[in-house]
Amino acid sequence: MKYTRTLRQLLDRMARIERMERGKVCRMTGRGHYNHQTWQGGRNVVRYVPAHQAPALRVAIEGYKLFMKLAEQYADAIIRRTRAQAASTAKRKPPRTKGGRPRRP
Repeated sequence: MKYTRTLRQLLDRMARIERMERGKVCRMTGRGHYNHQTWQGGRNVVRYVPAHQAPALRVAIEGYKLFMKLAEQYADAIIRRTRAQAASTAKRKPPRTKGGRPRRP
């Protein structure tokens, strides 16, 4: 597959993201920990995170959001290229055959 400069840059940025986590983090009222919620297997899964781990978890969640944004941009670029190739192919005439059309009986 031929990659343009933009596509290569998107892939490189995606590869540089080292920490990712799905979900969101909510502070538990009146408690010393945070609530980390994710959707897995059709269910909301909750785990409790100590307050000192919450900042790193937020950074990992932002990493996941950035990764998904870059992946969408990559997919959009590939879709545009695919459509452009299909449009240019549709404009060309099919090659002629030597024998012509077969005769009807």
